[in-house]
Amino acid sequence: CCLPSSHYHTEDRPWTLQKKKKTSIHNLQELRHNASLATKVFIQRDYSEGTLCRFQSKFPSELDNRIERSLLEETVKTLNSYYVEAEKIGGQSYMEGCLACATAYFVFLCMETRYEKVLKKISGYIQEQNEKIYAPRGLLLTDPLERGMRVLEISVYEDRGSSSSSPSSSSMSSACSTAR
Repeated sequence: CCLPSSHYHTEDRPWTLQKKKKTSIHNLQELRHNASLATKVFIQRDYSEGTLCRFQSKFPSELDNRIERSLLEETVKTLNSYYVEAEKIGGQSYMEGCLACATAYFVFLCMETRYEKVLKKISGYIQEQNEKIYAPRGLLLTDPLERGMRVLEISVYEDRGSSSSSPSSSSMSSACSTAR
């Protein structure tokens, strides 16, 4: 009775969809395995309009020759719109709050909130973007949820064969690792 609704859907999924998902995960793992991490680029949160989860639309100079500006801007714009959707307060949010209070929050053992559903949608979108756009360019988006919703992290990979790294990129990666 108290299983999340997502549990039922994963077991009903046809084998072909599971196979496709495993193949795409395998390709992303190949990127991590066959390429070396050159640097990480961080797109910071934008607090100019309050504390609503929103990321800056400024294009990082480290990605100039890696991805088209319009593709990254579209990804950030879509993510920002998903976060607006997640934090929108409406009738469903009030109902979930009332139900939570009435059941001493035990209701969340049996159901997924609207916010959690949108976060899953965001994770799926990031996975799709990695497969279609970012991984073929040697880039990998990390779900902001994994970074405490503080930054949108983009890992930049290079082929292991091309080990020529400039001093600025190595100092950048060491600066990024000390920043964490």
